[in-house]
Amino acid sequence: MEQILINGAWVDALARDSRAIHNPATLELVGSVPECAAADVARAVAAAREAQRAWWKVPGVDKARLLRQIGTRIRALEHELAELMCLETGKPLCESTDCIDWVAACFEYYAEVARSSYGNSIPPVAPHQLNFTIKEPFGVVAAIVPFNFPLLLMAWKVAPAIAAGNTVVCKPPHQNPLSNLRLARVFDGLPPGVVNVLTGAEAAGTALVEHPDVDMIAFTGSTAVGRRIAASAGQQLKKVNLELGSVDPFIVFRDADLDVAVAGVVWARMLNAGQVCTSPKRIYVEAPLAAEFIRRADAALGALIVGDPRCTDTDVGPLISAAAAAKVEAQVAGAVAAGARLARGGRRFQPGGLAGHFFEPTLLTHVVHGSLPTREEIFGPVLSVTVVKDADEAIHMANDSEFGLGASIYTKDLGIAMRAMEFIKAGTFWINDPLTDNDAGPFGGMRHSGIGRELGAEGLDAFREPKHVHIDYVMERKPWWYPYRNRRPPGGAGG
Repeated sequence: MEQILINGAWVDALARDSRAIHNPATLELVGSVPECAAADVARAVAAAREAQRAWWKVPGVDKARLLRQIGTRIRALEHELAELMCLETGKPLCESTDCIDWVAACFEYYAEVARSSYGNSIPPVAPHQLNFTIKEPFGVVAAIVPFNFPLLLMAWKVAPAIAAGNTVVCKPPHQNPLSNLRLARVFDGLPPGVVNVLTGAEAAGTALVEHPDVDMIAFTGSTAVGRRIAASAGQQLKKVNLELGSVDPFIVFRDADLDVAVAGVVWARMLNAGQVCTSPKRIYVEAPLAAEFIRRADAALGALIVGDPRCTDTDVGPLISAAAAAKVEAQVAGAVAAGARLARGGRRFQPGGLAGHFFEPTLLTHVVHGSLPTREEIFGPVLSVTVVKDADEAIHMANDSEFGLGASIYTKDLGIAMRAMEFIKAGTFWINDPLTDNDAGPFGGMRHSGIGRELGAEGLDAFREPKHVHIDYVMERKPWWYPYRNRRPPGGAGG
């Protein structure tokens, strides 16, 4: 049984229940963790609360040094962390290795940004006055992340949160918490209580959200759960930063190079077996290219190697659970019932005799805009194609959604690219380079895809609030104070 991290020490959980963690590709046991609930949450929050006041006052240069050290230690553990994440998530080993690099880069980025970001000087409104702002931490942050990118999405919260002076209680995903527990060893250079990590499912998450000493909740996950968190946080006026689900569009305009566009769309959709929030769920292709795009996409999907993610030639691994695979299968069946054509895949299978939760790379064509694949997030390796008559129709359909996390296009026409960018509401808009993140660029959703931003300067500001400071360095009686009968009217005329 794994231990949890509270107040700088690895301790046994108070909870007696446990959860077994299985490899989703082979169903082999990888480890077991405590099923923490309210009692363990209370311990972790108390440790974070106690540590926060002193941590806030640690000079920025020292915080920066500690964050850089964390990045260095993560890079030293790259192989170990990548292998463990591969085992418990089903993410191919090369994708897992890339993730570890991104995790380290996040801590390194915020080491530099936070060092030079504290507030602003602003013009005063009268003589002998000074005005400036400082940005202060909220206090204790609860960081709750999903299974698809367990380390990266945790880093996007922890790095800016502690750089801003907060302390953190982390709840990794209940499906695959082991790599987060291993990562937490790199925090032992921080003061006790700055970062705390506990495991568990809904009971732990609910206790964290509802704990009165948690000042802010940073959550990535489904829109349904995000709504519940926002409603609960609202009762106590807690701050929230929510990155939620989406049904992201991808437009392939008629001037696109299909050698690039097909490969880019297939990679963006099949990455992590389609379990990516910003993965393009709706592919809109202009009619002149549609038949050839579909033919090439079908061939590209057929060439993918699905199998054990530990093998270096594996392109696509399993889904996270049997329930996830069953849901995707049901969604594909629903799409076909609504008129889509199943050109490839569409079912669960066991490649090479593996017992895990695999789903065939799937191609849906003749998808009608407004049907299930264009309204409901399919979190699996399903590529859904809708043919459009022209650019205007493509842009209109892409923007016709209650979500707005990301959007991607392929075109050589700058005018069309800018028109699509201006019209489509999405937190990130990719032109000719899908799903590339930048630590310096804000990430988050519009509409029902979330509240707030991660990464960039905006990601740091998400974990702090401004205070305006007004100084008059001459202590004098002001002419507008009481009694009002002594006030002179404008222009200096006597009363």
